[in-house]
Amino acid sequence: MNYFQNTNTMEEGYIKFRCDWEKGPAISQNLLQSISWGRQEMYTQGLIGAYDNGIGYGNISERLKEEKFIISGSATGGFKKLASTHYSMVQKIDVQNNRVWCSGPIKASSETMSHAVIYQNCPEVNAVVHIHDLGLWKSIIHQAPTTHASVPYGTPEMAKEIIRLLKQTDVRHHTGYFAMAGHEEGIIAFGKNMKHAINRINCLFDCAI
Repeated sequence: MNYFQNTNTMEEGYIKFRCDWEKGPAISQNLLQSISWGRQEMYTQGLIGAYDNGIGYGNISERLKEEKFIISGSATGGFKKLASTHYSMVQKIDVQNNRVWCSGPIKASSETMSHAVIYQNCPEVNAVVHIHDLGLWKSIIHQAPTTHASVPYGTPEMAKEIIRLLKQTDVRHHTGYFAMAGHEEGIIAFGKNMKHAINRINCLFDCAI
C-alpha cells in the first residue's frame, strides 16, 4: 500500500464537519426497511465494510422528506448487520459553515454533506450509496464523472465539487454515479429509490469501462 492509500484509509470515517447532534431514540423500523435492505446488499458484496485495521468504509442514505434523510451512522461500516441504533436522522446542513444537524442514537456518517447536496440539488433522487472498490474505481475514474483529485472527502469543498458535477456533467440525468479522485476507492451512486441506486452499482460491475 502506498502512502496515498494509507493516508486515505487512516482518515476514513473521520468527521470533518461540525456535527450538531441531538441524541435521541432509535429511528422507527418502519422507516428503515429499504435502507436496511440496501445496506445489507452492499455489505454482503464487500462494498461497505471495514479494512483490516478495523476502520469502516462506505455509507448509505435515504430521503424522508425534502432535505431530511436517514443515513448510516459514523463508524458503522464494519458491522455485519445494522440495528435501528446505527442510523441517524439528518435535519439540515450548512455547506458554507461546514455544519450538519442530526438526531438519533448515533452521529451521522462522515460523508453526510456529500449525500445532502445530492438531495438538495436533485429532487428526483431518494437514495444515495457510497461504496469502496479499488478495481471498479480504477476502471471508471476520469472515464465517468470524477471529482478533482485535490478535494478530500467529507468537506465543504467536496460538497461543492459534487454540485459542480451535477451541473456540468451528465451524472444527474444519465449515469447516476461518479468517482472520487481524492478519495481512493470511493464511488457514489444515487437513484429515484434504493433499488434503483443499488441496481446502478450492480450494473457498474457488469458493464465496467
